[in-house]
Amino acid sequence: MSDDVQPTVAEVRAAAEAVKAALDRHLEAIENRTGEDDPAVYTAFDDLAAAAEAYDELLYDAYDEVTPFEVPSGDTLPEYAGSDEPAAISVLIRRDYSIVEPQRLLLQARRVADADSGPDTGVNAAVGILFGEYEPDEIAQRHKEFGLEEGDSTLWVSAAEPVEAGDWLAAPFDQADPQLIICRFDVSSVFDDELSALDPDN
Repeated sequence: MSDDVQPTVAEVRAAAEAVKAALDRHLEAIENRTGEDDPAVYTAFDDLAAAAEAYDELLYDAYDEVTPFEVPSGDTLPEYAGSDEPAAISVLIRRDYSIVEPQRLLLQARRVADADSGPDTGVNAAVGILFGEYEPDEIAQRHKEFGLEEGDSTLWVSAAEPVEAGDWLAAPFDQADPQLIICRFDVSSVFDDELSALDPDN
């Protein structure tokens, strides 16, 4: 909301009432759910999240205060537009690391390269050596040994068309279409636990 237009007391109170009503609808949807993937529960969840966000914004603009709850924002993908029975899938993974102990990274790379007595290896070269030697999953499991600290990570499973081997290697991520994501799993340092998979029907 613009700094020039502050919300009124009535607007803030109306937003608070909207949160209360959304809470009631959410609980009612859960109590009357027809199955594990009941769309009414997803709809009530989204409505509650939107109401809580609107109230939080108005509360901050009017009183410089915030609410104590936060809704994980893993549902920013557009509505799924791919096939219900794709002929292939593509798995895209991103894992972020901070290099917190460069000397440990360099030492491990020299051990792998059997170059302890050779010239110093730079950080970029060390990263190339280690990722050339170990699978990404092994590096994820042993990251502390390599002087790395885990950051956020995400895994996308996307609907795809079968392709010939090598066809996409020149530009491997150009076809990452958010509308073809079947499911997504996020792990973030902001939240202690793994975020829920996005439901394409949500």
